[in-house]
Amino acid sequence: MFQTIKNSNGYGSLSEEDKEMLSRINAYAEKVLGDIDPQKTRISFQLDQLKPVMQEIADEKKMSLEDVFIKYMDLASIVSAKQDAMLKEDLEENLVNFSEF
Repeated sequence: MFQTIKNSNGYGSLSEEDKEMLSRINAYAEKVLGDIDPQKTRISFQLDQLKPVMQEIADEKKMSLEDVFIKYMDLASIVSAKQDAMLKEDLEENLVNFSEF
């Protein structure tokens, strides 16, 4: 669920404000959830660990915690879909190049 900052492809279409929010939550997630396996850890636990940074953002932007969570999930989905599309494109391109040998 959590995208790493290092793997920032796909952020291009986001507004600066959205990029900052997503990067901030992801950086916090790396700090507090860095060593867990997200596939084996309950989502409720993961979200509980992210609550402090999401509440901080909600307070700053005068939003509800729930709205920050929904926005985060939407932004993470957009970036993930773009990264998947870019990976697929790269794989297809490399397969074509490979078949030329």
